[in-house]
Amino acid sequence: MGNIQRHIISAISIGVFFFATSCNNGGGPPAESPAADSASAMQEIKQADQLYGQRADLMQLRRGIVALRQALTADPGNYEAAWKLSKFNYYLATHSDDTKERDDAFRAGIDAGKTAVQLQNEKPDGHFWLGANYGGAAEHSTIQGLATVNDIKSEMETVLRLDQGYQDGSAYMVLGLVYLNAPGIVGGDPKKAVDEMEKGLRFGEPNAFLHLHLAEAYKKVGRNDDARREIKKILTVDAAAALGWFVHRGIDIDKDQTVAQRLSCALRVERLSTPGTVLTLIRGLAMSRRTFFIFHRHNAQSHGGHPS
Repeated sequence: MGNIQRHIISAISIGVFFFATSCNNGGGPPAESPAADSASAMQEIKQADQLYGQRADLMQLRRGIVALRQALTADPGNYEAAWKLSKFNYYLATHSDDTKERDDAFRAGIDAGKTAVQLQNEKPDGHFWLGANYGGAAEHSTIQGLATVNDIKSEMETVLRLDQGYQDGSAYMVLGLVYLNAPGIVGGDPKKAVDEMEKGLRFGEPNAFLHLHLAEAYKKVGRNDDARREIKKILTVDAAAALGWFVHRGIDIDKDQTVAQRLSCALRVERLSTPGTVLTLIRGLAMSRRTFFIFHRHNAQSHGGHPS
């Protein structure tokens, strides 16, 4: 993959899930397996969902991945187990400090996403998490060649064909980021970025990173007033959820009561300047780790969830 494509995908990856030795075995079911045991698989999925609720402790997330692998062993045709395995792997890859674990997790996430797509090609979950893992994997030179910008676009365009509002407009956000961060010679166009992200607003009012990245796109095309408006939405649309995002990013609201005040102060400052300052501040508060999409309150549930 060329330097330009790596730069594009690395930029996308800021935007909007184990491990141990099992990562090397991929995320899909074995070619040959015993008769499906749906009841056993569903029990493993239920356990995995419970462990995912404790994902701040990566060891619990790894246990959840093991449970999902066991679910696929029991029932190789279980679509829910496959796409959730892709999701869990993505989360692990984007939160692990171990390079090998990260790379193995992205590989396993891609394998699981492909399995999900093969099982249910006309459902969005598999395409969404496959695209997320493509983006994360392509960011890292040690595993380059697993995905391209076109791979990411293809999966997200499929998500939009199947369900435009999937994950609060996150697929529109990703397509917008491709246009926003790509050089013009390979298709970059900030105006197209604005167009794509604005389409997502029909579904993405609760999606803070959609507002954040749309603000960036507005700033890039010189629409600073519109950028300020999107920044304010991050606080005003759903303040409680916004605080929840900060907590997930490692900010303890009980110990740091100044988060909202700091953001409000930044907004006041922005009235006298361009939106750059507050964008930087929000990144520092809400993006303590690499992230591909916004992590919001739906992610605490067992279904869907933006990558984090």
